Amino acid sequence: MTATSQAPAAVELVRVRKEFGSAVGVADVSLKIGQGEFLTLLGPSGCGKSTLLGMIAGFLTPTAGKIVVDGVDITEVEPYRRDIGMVFQSYALFPHMNVFDNIAFGLRMRKLPKAEIAAEVRRVIEMMKLDGFAERRVSQLSGGQQQRVALARAIVIRPKVLLLDEPLSALDKNLRAQMQVELSELHRKTGLTTIFVTHDQGEALSLSDRIVVMNRGEVQQVARPIELYRTPANGFVASFIGEINALPVARYERDGREAALVLPGVGRLAAPARDDGLIHGSAVRAFLRPEHVRPALPDEAGPNIVSGVVAAHIYQGSHTITRVEVDGLGLIETRVTGADIVGAHPVGAPIALMLDLGEAVLLATP
Repeated sequence: MTATSQAPAAVELVRVRKEFGSAVGVADVSLKIGQGEFLTLLGPSGCGKSTLLGMIAGFLTPTAGKIVVDGVDITEVEPYRRDIGMVFQSYALFPHMNVFDNIAFGLRMRKLPKAEIAAEVRRVIEMMKLDGFAERRVSQLSGGQQQRVALARAIVIRPKVLLLDEPLSALDKNLRAQMQVELSELHRKTGLTTIFVTHDQGEALSLSDRIVVMNRGEVQQVARPIELYRTPANGFVASFIGEINALPVARYERDGREAALVLPGVGRLAAPARDDGLIHGSAVRAFLRPEHVRPALPDEAGPNIVSGVVAAHIYQGSHTITRVEVDGLGLIETRVTGADIVGAHPVGAPIALMLDLGEAVLLATP
């Protein structure tokens, strides 16, 4: 799959492929990344995202294809000559060095004058909120501080591209949220073209200009976060990005401006009649977010009200996720503000749900 950005390309991948013996790690990926873009490679473990990042960094050699940075083919260039900064999942800091020396390492490798090195290190220390830590050993730092040092070491060389390989995965939930804000602020300040690898959907949605969803070495979709959430390209993307209810395969029927889904054991559900290429009589699956399912009001009637039994409540503080077993549909999740639903509809109690299929994603099924 090929994706293009409106901005001039800072990085271009041309049919990049990586094989490990008979196994394909990355399958013919072509992609353009714009100058200053924050692009995320998102997918489950083993999908090929870190392999793709490793080829851009130069740690892995593509089996086929070409990697271009700022118009220059770097496919065969050694990693240290690529002018790329990288932050690893483990940070890979030098434990025998203090913070200043860790940050200065790349500049010293480039044999810059001492005065220039000191000035550049001071610049990023201030940017990364590490004032007062220059002489500390990395073993004396917290996880968040170590991550800031790793980021400072990567950006101090003023790289053409910044690569981030799951840099937040070792942090606790609160610190991860804080570092997401700091990463976003860092990107705003530096304008660096950034390629970020994660399996965390929330991180990807909150940080990215665009997201590349991968599975089994292949690109499934490239889109802006809101487009990815609202209009997934296929069932994998729909199921992987956020919580979603995947309804069973249905027959799509359309008569002019009216459409319906016909499901065994359920009957007809009113569906949106969109000009999206769906053919009358074809097999489709509807994907519906929990926020588009709600408990029906007393005596409420309509074609998309279904009856079920409460299977579980998952209280999340600001909201409750309620799972309902519906004949013919299976488990359906609804997300309701607060916790009133727990007392109003305890586990095992009957409940009616309104399905807002006007917000559903409908995808043809082979």
